[in-house]
Amino acid sequence: MSTLPVYPWRLAPDGYATFRQLRTRGLRPGGQDVAAVLERPRKRRGPLVAYLYRIDWAKPVRPMTPAKRAALAKANAAQQVCPNCRRDAGYRIPRSLGMCVPCAYPEEQCAA
Repeated sequence: MSTLPVYPWRLAPDGYATFRQLRTRGLRPGGQDVAAVLERPRKRRGPLVAYLYRIDWAKPVRPMTPAKRAALAKANAAQQVCPNCRRDAGYRIPRSLGMCVPCAYPEEQCAA
């Protein structure tokens, strides 16, 4: 078992990227293992860790199929329906509320 190279935060060498950085370039790790680790020190807890992948080994993101696009649209539409009043809110219902804003704060709607 080999150990991964560890770099300080913001000092990774060229040729490495995090998952999100790969995604913004239209790439994905493509099955490769983590190549290196970034560590950002914190005062009261252990360091914040980010995993790095090799850019030259990354593969292009797979295109969205019509079936996957339809399933995603259906899932997003389901998250817009309020479970309390069963109306389409027109936005994704926040999980913190669990219902649309008028149902969550009815007293503020009456005052307006």
